[in-house]
Amino acid sequence: MTASFLGFPRFDIARDGVRIHGRIGGQGAPLLLLHGHPQTHAIWHRVAPALAERFTVIAVDLRGYGDSGRPAADAEHAVYSKREMAHDALAAMRHHGFERFAVLAHDRGARVAHRLATDHPGAVERMLLLDIAPTLAMYEHTSEAFAKAYWHWFFLIQPPPLPEALIASDPVRYVRSVMGGRHAGLAPFAPEVLAEYERCIAIPGTAESICEDYRASATIDLVHDRADIAAGRRLAQPLRVLWGEHGAVGRAFDVLSLWRERADDVSGRALPCGHYIPEEAPDALLAEALNFFVSPEHPGATS
Repeated sequence: MTASFLGFPRFDIARDGVRIHGRIGGQGAPLLLLHGHPQTHAIWHRVAPALAERFTVIAVDLRGYGDSGRPAADAEHAVYSKREMAHDALAAMRHHGFERFAVLAHDRGARVAHRLATDHPGAVERMLLLDIAPTLAMYEHTSEAFAKAYWHWFFLIQPPPLPEALIASDPVRYVRSVMGGRHAGLAPFAPEVLAEYERCIAIPGTAESICEDYRASATIDLVHDRADIAAGRRLAQPLRVLWGEHGAVGRAFDVLSLWRERADDVSGRALPCGHYIPEEAPDALLAEALNFFVSPEHPGATS
């Protein structure tokens, strides 16, 4: 892995027979980091060392990604629901003795964080989410421009085995095409980190797991989201959302308005980058994270 993660010991836990892999480092109040597709916890390599000066940083690989387990799919896609992934994250934090913590999450990981904060409100103090709007809102308000930019959303949810077979036929090409097809191309990705993403996408079962992650988001996750809305469940934790000004999410959606439909305390803004904020704009992200997480009201505060 990258030099910046050498001081972060690895850990593995098992939850319901699924291995969850991660790294932990630093000291102070606990901060959970959750990555997105098609990446791993390595996405945080440019910000984790600085965060570890203030926090105990726990970065995990979502099930189906990185070096975490790849459980077999089920007909309802429940195994890859964000509810199950949220339980994984909660188990990892409790394994290290943390019952209450802050969350910084990107892309798919931010969707897991949304479910985690909804299902376990006592566990999540505050959240900083990167480059997403709520999943249900994004499906309900999908435009032609968004569908063209996020074609993989609609490709990955197609019935098996076609999407996974195509990915598995050349997984490195898939990673390079998806990540390199956005605003900045492949330039933001350190060679050793890109090699890590390529290693993990080629692990047997990854293509199937990625498809199941997205199939869950288009089915069972929406059932859970609609149940929250029907029951009037809203996020009470302070929520800050950031998005890339050159990315599709901010262009296609009114990000703050959509989050204010689901949460009580929302702030946020665009950053001068594309989708991969932790790798494209690490300094800006660090400034935002420290401002949001390190405050007189927060246990991670310093003076």
